[in-house]
Amino acid sequence: MSETNLTPTRPYLARAIYEWICDNQLTPYLLVDATQKFVQVPQQHIKDGQIVLNIAPHAVHRFQIENEAIHFSARFGGVSQDIYVPMSALIGIYSRENGQGLFFDPQEYDQASTASEDAHQETSAQSSETTTEAKKKPSLRVLD
Repeated sequence: MSETNLTPTRPYLARAIYEWICDNQLTPYLLVDATQKFVQVPQQHIKDGQIVLNIAPHAVHRFQIENEAIHFSARFGGVSQDIYVPMSALIGIYSRENGQGLFFDPQEYDQASTASEDAHQETSAQSSETTTEAKKKPSLRVLD
């Protein structure tokens, strides 16, 4: 498998750091780039395009760290809201008490998305060529 086909490490590292923080009875926080596409967070808490979210087990409901995104529901001002953070928008995961955790390379997903867009364009071009060839050359043969 070539290096360009590897999946990003961010979701795996985020899961590991989350577990480590919780195992040490610390409070896990997410630092999120709220300007990224598909981010769903409370707009009133965004500062300088970023938001910090408390993801302690007692503070969230239905918490999931998947390879594509982190999602959960939490209460803000007593109102439950669904939160959705694509992995590309995750800047860091760290403990509130001592700041230890992991901050990510913002370029990791830029390279992966460029590669996937290139692959999508190549696939689209190939399928349109196949369609064009099929339209150009209809044939019918009679078999004995």
